[in-house]
Amino acid sequence: MKEGESQIPIYVKSSLIIIGLFAFITILYITQRIVVPLVFATIIAIVLHPAVNYLIRFKMNRILAIAIVFLIASVIIAAFGTLIIKQIQRVNESSLLLSEKFNSIFTQNIADASIRYDIDPEKIHHWIATAKQELINRGSAAIGQTLVVIGNGLVILFLIPVYVFMILYYQPLLRDFIFKLFSHDNQSRVSKMVTQTKIVIQRYLIGLIFEFVIVATLNTLALWALGIEYAILLGIIGALLNIIPYIGGVISVALYMIVALVTKSPEYMIYVFAAYSIIQFVDNNFIIPKIVASKVKINALFSIIIVIAGNALWGIPGMFLSIPLLAIIKLIFDNVEPLKPWGFLLGDTMPPIIKIAPIFKKLKLK
Repeated sequence: MKEGESQIPIYVKSSLIIIGLFAFITILYITQRIVVPLVFATIIAIVLHPAVNYLIRFKMNRILAIAIVFLIASVIIAAFGTLIIKQIQRVNESSLLLSEKFNSIFTQNIADASIRYDIDPEKIHHWIATAKQELINRGSAAIGQTLVVIGNGLVILFLIPVYVFMILYYQPLLRDFIFKLFSHDNQSRVSKMVTQTKIVIQRYLIGLIFEFVIVATLNTLALWALGIEYAILLGIIGALLNIIPYIGGVISVALYMIVALVTKSPEYMIYVFAAYSIIQFVDNNFIIPKIVASKVKINALFSIIIVIAGNALWGIPGMFLSIPLLAIIKLIFDNVEPLKPWGFLLGDTMPPIIKIAPIFKKLKLK
């Protein structure tokens, strides 16, 4: 170090980084009503941008190109939403029958447990009734909060299309803004990095959409082949939960097995579990490596951590946004030289194991 230069101690740097991260996370939590729809809109805009750009190449007006892409996307989303609503209506029509069958199975299991473990059935029923009453009391207190959540969700659904349109329209302005943040000497490097990152992000997000469609189809076909009720709705729900790594898979298979128990018989729980395991094997070993961008691989440790952190920060939307956001962060880390070690830490590339046995062979006792 030259004379007159000062170097900030490592503990001071660490403290500043921790304080900065804490302040940043606090801001994200406080402004979640603004940030969450904006993040959703940015991801959707990244996915739609290639289609808009394709139309603009044919000398089409930008606003008209965005409107056409919006119309096509809206038709697809409306058809998808109509399918889900019809499936939910079908479940509601038979909800009474399902409830009666579930209560019958539940009562039979209580009787079997009371005989096997020599427990008075009345005590079990009393405990269940008490727990049910407490749940009802808590649920009635949470009705107001639920209405608030629904209201916020409607606001988000209204804001997202507006944000998407604005981001697509002002995309050249946002791109030039990024370039102006850096000096003229770094323009070519920044342009190359932005282009590469945008392409990989688009491939990754579009790959997630294709993975969702394929997994939803496989789930639906497997449940339909086993004769499970509401195969389409369950297949779609399972594919949505599949976006959440590890946790979503556990919830999906548990839901499938419960429905199989209620609508079929206990042995069908094993069939459903086996079918879901096969689908997950195909997804993890063929669909994700081939369809989802192979350059974006996140290890299991940080996948679970970021999903839990996303739920704590933004709730259920945070769980769905956590993996795409972490993938984008990893891509940025991989393209910025000082941040490459952090990108390596997030990835799943295991370093070679150092063999220490030859070292000990050389240390022979005299």
